[in-house]
Amino acid sequence: MDEYRAVALGTSFMMLSTTSFIGMGDIVTKKSLDWVLSNPKIGNSLSILGRLMDDMKSHKFKQKRGHIASAVECYMKEYSATEEETIIELRKQVNKAWKDINEEWINLTTIPMPLRLRTESCTYQ
Repeated sequence: MDEYRAVALGTSFMMLSTTSFIGMGDIVTKKSLDWVLSNPKIGNSLSILGRLMDDMKSHKFKQKRGHIASAVECYMKEYSATEEETIIELRKQVNKAWKDINEEWINLTTIPMPLRLRTESCTYQ
């Protein structure tokens, strides 16, 4: 599961956030870009949220098509868990990610609001 997370999460937040800043003008500063590149907790949590929710929703479809394993299959195999037990655990992880996102959102004052909004919205597109 740890290997899957490392590969599945990778640098998606960093890439999407940085790319989405292009064309936003002077509001994007070196400080803003340094923040994105610092692997902030909110970025990791947004990546976890998106990845796990997608995997829970699409894992049966992906299995039928022979796609790569999802978090559901990895967790079931590693922990000898049923699909139901796995979904319950992954939902707990999604809930924790939401809590972390909300906590970070409240405390994130180092970058301007338009960049904060862009950063969060790019995860859901």
